[in-house]
Amino acid sequence: MASSKYQTIKTHILEQVKSGQWPENHVVPSENQLAKDFSVSRMTARRALQELADQGVLIRNQGAATVVASLTSQSSVVEIRNIADEISDRDHIHKSKVMVLSSVKADRVIANALNIDEGTEVAYSCICHFEDDKPVQLEQRYISPAYSDDYLQQDFSQMTPHSYLCKVAPLTEATHQIEAILPNSLMQWSLDIDAVHPCLHVHRHTWSTQGIVSYALLTHPGHRYRLGGHITFPTHSNEN
Repeated sequence: MASSKYQTIKTHILEQVKSGQWPENHVVPSENQLAKDFSVSRMTARRALQELADQGVLIRNQGAATVVASLTSQSSVVEIRNIADEISDRDHIHKSKVMVLSSVKADRVIANALNIDEGTEVAYSCICHFEDDKPVQLEQRYISPAYSDDYLQQDFSQMTPHSYLCKVAPLTEATHQIEAILPNSLMQWSLDIDAVHPCLHVHRHTWSTQGIVSYALLTHPGHRYRLGGHITFPTHSNEN
């Protein structure tokens, strides 16, 4: 399965911006021009431009050219906190137990998540993270074939997959889907909870400039973990 066409366009634009070839306020090729250059539909080109605008990399205005955003407003690098840092910031002790670190064949779900062919060999890790000896996260992560070989050589009892991947493939994009679930047998055993204990279950996709990096399933026991964040909105005069 080839890389998504709209993702190819996004990668191209990000590379131009990061290299300085396209400085702030540089006019980006139009939807029509991108569609022609990459042999895609105008809708595909529009999706790429809109997602980069949503990330703060580009500015799009109705009836005007799309331009590169000012550096101060760009948010193309997504900060996702390392669980080890989260725990350390609470003055608690983090440790992890590596349960599985091996190569597996991608089933249909994993193949779709990583945008690869079903049956492709990928790296897989299953790690339980502890806070002061209490399990707070079961991390199941599938790695794009581009990073699989080196990934399997790492000692994840000494560092987290997050910290390793941020070094070899700095993030440019991420998506989250969060749901409440009841744990399966692996989650029950790993997190020391029973079958009716509610959990927070996060599906996370991450990308770098070279394409998708990993697909992770992060499961937290509901009574030991909270998801939160802080958003700063721009200040507008005479507006609430």
